Parts: sequence; structure tokens; C-alpha cells
Amino acid sequence: MGELKVLLVGYNGANNTGSEARLLKVIDDLRDVCGPDVHITVPSLNVRNLRRYLKEDQHLRIVSIPSIFHLALRRLVRDNDLMVLVEGSCYMDTWTSSLLGAYLWATRFAHRYGKGSLAYAVDAGDARPRNAKKIRRHASKTDLLIMRTYNAAERMRRWGVEAPIEVTADTAFDFDLDEGRPIQRKGGASGKVGLALVDFHLWPVVARPIGRRRNCYRWPYYFSRSRERCLASERLAEGFARLADDVVERRGKGVVLISMEELDEPLAIEVKRRMRHVDRCTIFSSREHNSHEMTAALRELDALVTSRYHAAVLSTAAAVPMMAVGHDRRLEDLFEELGLKDELFMPASLDLDMREVGRRLDIILSEGERVGGNVRKGFEEQMERMARNKVLLKGYLSERGWCV
Repeated sequence: MGELKVLLVGYNGANNTGSEARLLKVIDDLRDVCGPDVHITVPSLNVRNLRRYLKEDQHLRIVSIPSIFHLALRRLVRDNDLMVLVEGSCYMDTWTSSLLGAYLWATRFAHRYGKGSLAYAVDAGDARPRNAKKIRRHASKTDLLIMRTYNAAERMRRWGVEAPIEVTADTAFDFDLDEGRPIQRKGGASGKVGLALVDFHLWPVVARPIGRRRNCYRWPYYFSRSRERCLASERLAEGFARLADDVVERRGKGVVLISMEELDEPLAIEVKRRMRHVDRCTIFSSREHNSHEMTAALRELDALVTSRYHAAVLSTAAAVPMMAVGHDRRLEDLFEELGLKDELFMPASLDLDMREVGRRLDIILSEGERVGGNVRKGFEEQMERMARNKVLLKGYLSERGWCV
């Protein structure tokens, strides 16, 4: 098994809590199935960030790749035995078509070079017709697609993807749990309500040769900005600032603004700046805290309003009552599987109805025991499905003589 070389392709090194937790769990799964001597390579646009939480050794290598990734990624696929897609937001163009292009590019060349290819507990969301055709063409070349929701699997089939498809659950549900056991809260309520916010109006990131420096994600990729989008971002910050003040005044609780990705931090700072009760608000950011610390903070909350998929996932183990404001299919699908969609999911928009957000927040604060019970039940179901990830991984590797 020491000869098996695995390339993990994903959104690595972005100071994104969800991607970080997923990557660590995938590496654990590979080592559990293949043994500690499996050779793992993790490419990243920002190796400095990646090294904050992932340590290199004789069996694990971190490799820097440029923003124009094509030649570097092609070479890495050629030099490994197995290419595994590990980013949850895999088959969608919500954030940017460029990431989707990178994942399909890696799949394309794994097929061309006769390498193994696997998508490991990933998602499928909205994609423009042109991108849906690319997904059908290249994802069909994958040896095995393991999707993390039933709706995601159905989208892949509807697009005409012909590769074998299995449905499990996200790898991060049991992140930092003792033998998968749910969290038992100690000492009662924490007195904290979490807001895991996203500035929806920055996305998607688009590739262009030039643009305003303040809108540059990483050259040549720029956020989508316009006067209308900028005004919508201001309204979003103002609305959540009022909501946070209301939590303090009516509920007597503190507010934690949770930045699951470093890119979320400017919105959190702006929300806090606009609040009246700044002294009752803290910002907890993935720029400063690793996935273990972020997860511990999420599991302490009395309630959570989230626009981040993994804020929800990582909170379920503690049965945190939650509601979601989502701008893509991931949270919507998750809340459907948790049995919370009709009551506690809202789609994002340019003019988000903050009164409705407040009404649903009142539900999870007033009926926390009931909602938390539903979250706990959903967590247990997701854990049962998640256990199949390693079973499928071992079966796949065994068929190819890479595992006994």
C-alpha cells in the first residue's frame, strides 16, 4: 500500500472551515482504509494557509499551484495513481465557473492518463446550461461519484451523467467527535446566538484580465460587483446589524458573528460596526481560528442563523437549533434532509426580508428544544449514511488492487 499515490483536488488553503474539516476527514479515511503509508499530495493556491492545519511528512506533500492551474494540475494528475475530488461544492457554478473547471479538468486528465478517479461525498447544485453540459461530459468519465445528498445525485442523473452514483453524507458530520458520539451540553445554555453570514452579492467570481483592485479575489479572478450589488451588500449588513441588536435587547443574549471563510470577515466587521450593542458582539473568524476551534465555537451556541453549509453540518452534533438563509442548493437540500426546510429555510435575494428572518429566529429561540430534537434526529440519520463513505472507498480501492 505504500506505493499508492493519491492526489486530493479541492478548495484547499482558502481559510475555509468546511473545506478544512472535509480535507482532514478525507485524509483520515484514506489512512484508515489504506494504512498510514499511503502517499497523499494536496495542491493549493495558498500553501501558507494550508500549512496552518495540515502537516507535511514523508507520506503527505503540499504542492503550490498557480491561479492559471491547467498545466500544474495536469502534471499532478499524471504523476499520481488516484485523483480524488474532495471539495463539497463540486458540481456547481454558484461561486465561480473556474473552480468547477478545475475539478472537471482534473477528471478529464485522470481519464486520459488511465488514472483512478473518485468524487468523495461531494455536492451538485445549480449550473448554467453550458456548464451542465461540461459536467455531463467530464463527470461521466469518473470511476465513482459519491454524492452527499439525494437531490445532488438526482441533479447529476438529470444532467445525463453516466458514471456510477452512490449517496452518502458529508464527511464532516462527526468532525472532532469522540467515536462519533453526539455532543452532550454541559452547564446549560451559553447565552450566545451565532450568525454565520455570507455576502451573497460578491458571487460568482469571474475571470477577466483586468479589474478594480478592491474587487480582486486572486488575479485573474474578480468578484461580481455593480452599484446594485454594492447597495444590496449594504442593506444586508444593516439588516443583520438590526437583527443582532434585537437579539441582545429582546433576548438578552450575546451575538457571535462567525466567518466560516476568511472572505466572510468584511461583512461581519461591517455588521458589528453598524450595531448599537457592539460590546455584546464578537467576531470569530477562520482567518484566526482553525477548524477545531471553529467547530467548538459552533457547538456552544444556543441558536444559529447560517448562510454557510458547514456551519450547519458542524453544529448538528450538538443539536443546535438553526435556521438558514441560503443562496444555493446546498443548505436547501441539507435542511430538507433534516426536516427543517419548510419552516426554517429562506432563499437569499437582493432584498432579503429581514422581518421574516427575525420571525424564524424567534422560532428557534422560543422552540429550541423541539427544533433541536429535529436536528438531533437528522444528525443520527446523516451519521448512518456517512459511515458508508469508507465502505465505498474500501470497495473501490479493493476492486483495483490498491487495498486488501
